[in-house]
Amino acid sequence: MNIEQANTEATERMMEARPVLVGLGKARDVIPGMRDNLLLHAGPPITWERASGPMQGAITGALIFEGKATNEAEAQALVESGEIELEPCHHHGAAGPMAGLIAPSMSVYIIENKTHGNRAFSGLNEGYGKVLRYGAYSEEVLAKLRWMEDVMAPVLADAIEASGGIDIRALLAESLHMGDEGHNRNKAGSIIYTTKLAPFIVKATDADTASDVLRFLGENALSVLNPVMAACKAMTDAAHGIEGSTIVTAMARNGTDFGIRVSGLGDRWFVAPVAIPKGLYFPGFTEADSSGDIGDSTITETAGIGGFAMASAPAIVTFVSGTPQDAINATLEMYEICYTEHKYFTIPPLDFRGTPTGLDIRKVVEKGITPRVNTGIAHKDAGVGQVGAGLVRPPMAMFEEALVAFAEKYGI
Repeated sequence: MNIEQANTEATERMMEARPVLVGLGKARDVIPGMRDNLLLHAGPPITWERASGPMQGAITGALIFEGKATNEAEAQALVESGEIELEPCHHHGAAGPMAGLIAPSMSVYIIENKTHGNRAFSGLNEGYGKVLRYGAYSEEVLAKLRWMEDVMAPVLADAIEASGGIDIRALLAESLHMGDEGHNRNKAGSIIYTTKLAPFIVKATDADTASDVLRFLGENALSVLNPVMAACKAMTDAAHGIEGSTIVTAMARNGTDFGIRVSGLGDRWFVAPVAIPKGLYFPGFTEADSSGDIGDSTITETAGIGGFAMASAPAIVTFVSGTPQDAINATLEMYEICYTEHKYFTIPPLDFRGTPTGLDIRKVVEKGITPRVNTGIAHKDAGVGQVGAGLVRPPMAMFEEALVAFAEKYGI
């Protein structure tokens, strides 16, 4: 077994993957293994009993949306009885921001990796604040979800099909040159995304509906985050299952546990307790209100963008705290624990150096450096929603456990 050869193959597959947004469909119809009694969630496996407040809130909201519950007590009873099952998005080729909830009747983006043929999925982005993915489930939240599903989703489906597909790798490469990092800052990417779809949205429906859909996409600086997450999932899945590789192919949090998967270690999760993010809070909230770290959006860092590409997005510090130099330093530090530099994602302030790509568990443990992650911050209680944004680092323990498991598996 040659670890260097395996890691070269894994990172080459990750970089050469070409994820294209090819469609939009109902989760039950397009996600492998999806069924009517199943909810998909962010992070490694979780039970209702161990779920964080925002995760319980998002589960409740999803079941109300599906018409299966009317309140949190009913939702809890359904899950604990086994009538409703919970499984990670990652077990079904999907990725969801924050609580990550995907219910059977929700529409999801379909990403196809044109290089290797695998697909990945993510739901529609609701915007900031009081939204389902942050654990809110008031009637206002549900009304927005219904509009997104009943009005916007059919228009987007027709527009994406008419467009012939949107190359998300190319979109990311361009947006990194325009001040994005692809995780918490997607302003440029969302503008590019909306611009590419706009002519087809106008042709797909009446003028008033087209105006509403374009306004919704245009006013949401995270519109493209979900297609980007699915694209990153498609890229990292292409690198998974390489015998002898120490490259991380998934990082994900459910509000209770942080988990990673490693290319050469199959589908096993290595988990440790999540941390509380450090960052900037909305008026009226403090760190005391924060839930533990949550969401599948760390798939962006896993693919070489997000916190790993902060040097591309110095203005992000106005949202997550710090200084522009901190953003550059974050990226420089990540080169120390990554296997290579990306061929297609480059950073103008660093003389167009490729982003740090291929998180290597050996280097994390050897250097004592854990990944930099950008994140939103959810309130610790169900029903409240987003209270800020900031930075967090995964626990070292799971990288150490993974390295020990690697040594045992391969007799090192």
